Amino acid sequence: MRTALGLLLALAASHALGVDLPQQRIVPGGVATVPLGAAPQPPRVRYGGVPVLVAGDPNGWTAVVGITLAAKPGQATLEVQRPGRPVEKRTFVVEPVRYAEQRLKVAPGHVELSPEDLARYEREREHLARIAATFTDAPPSSLRLAQPTPGQRSSSFGLRRVFNGQSRNPHSGMDIAASQGTPVMAAAPGRVIDTGDYFFNGNTVWIDHGAGLLTMYCHLAAIAVQVGDTVATGTSIGTVGATGRVTGPHLHWSVSLNRAMVDPALFLADATASSPTR
Repeated sequence: MRTALGLLLALAASHALGVDLPQQRIVPGGVATVPLGAAPQPPRVRYGGVPVLVAGDPNGWTAVVGITLAAKPGQATLEVQRPGRPVEKRTFVVEPVRYAEQRLKVAPGHVELSPEDLARYEREREHLARIAATFTDAPPSSLRLAQPTPGQRSSSFGLRRVFNGQSRNPHSGMDIAASQGTPVMAAAPGRVIDTGDYFFNGNTVWIDHGAGLLTMYCHLAAIAVQVGDTVATGTSIGTVGATGRVTGPHLHWSVSLNRAMVDPALFLADATASSPTR
């Protein structure tokens, strides 16, 4: 667990770099902040072949790395490219974590997809993978996000559900309890890069905040923006609903960083990250 002194030091370092960095939690589904030193221009960084967000200024740059929920614990390596210099290697260690698990017995029809639904899901999965790979060079104006709708936040990020003995992918976002029709707002400035009605996610909006930082808003009752729209923090993008595969109205909110779904709580100023089971 991060100590109070460690948190204060991390916050001081982020302010010294002129940017509010997310909380660091170097576990699967977390974020690593790796110092890169001073340089006139930000270096280009890749992790697993994917471009990484670099924040800061010439006095000091930091790689802000999203770690997938499927990442294996152990040493991870960044490739750092500076103009006219050989590629450097920077390493960090991904610590193990155990998120909660929930075992449920449900009717078989809630587990197995029909051939038609499975074909639809496969088509949508390919499209959404292309959206998640979006990377624009301009960095975000802030790495702190606003809660997109009022309501109680769950700590279910990383939760793995097992239906009738069949394991499903871990929960890759934060659920926010809110009533039908509650406004949903953009968590930070950005550009709308996708909207649609998807089998699992229902009515969905994706926003690109720059340099591989994306947010996704799911199960909306209505969508109030179009692809290409520019939004500010607090811009209305839709309303809470229960579309897609859900049992009731709520907002599922995800944060993607260098194509990794990471714990949204790490980007909220007044929240702590989802807790592991031990």
